[in-house]
Amino acid sequence: MTHRYGIDTSVFVRLLTGEPEAEYQKTVKAFEHRMEVEPKAEFFASNQVIGEAYMALQHHFGIAKADAKAAMCDVLTSGLCSPQNGSSVFDALRADKGCDLLDRLIADDYAAHNMKTLTNDTKMSRLTNAEKL
Repeated sequence: MTHRYGIDTSVFVRLLTGEPEAEYQKTVKAFEHRMEVEPKAEFFASNQVIGEAYMALQHHFGIAKADAKAAMCDVLTSGLCSPQNGSSVFDALRADKGCDLLDRLIADDYAAHNMKTLTNDTKMSRLTNAEKL
């Protein structure tokens, strides 16, 4: 049986930054051990975790938006973990015009549950499956 795990923001930020060093090493060793014990295990980051990490990278680590999104793409394609909502998250991470990443992740999460996003934000309303009230 394949176990599926969702990582939280603290794990994702450690994988993204390597900081603090001791916690990063502990996280990597725990991942390696889990993969050794459960070679078929799958690890996922939710849109909420990705959004929180995006904000943390900017505000606590001083990382520019574009660099934060690039780092998240790198980790999410590294084989350690994947976006819970699949490839649509990469579209959100790679977008550089229009609404912000958090708005894109919100709309993506609703779309993953077959819902349309209602918004007052003009830029967000231009997304597929979004509509301005």
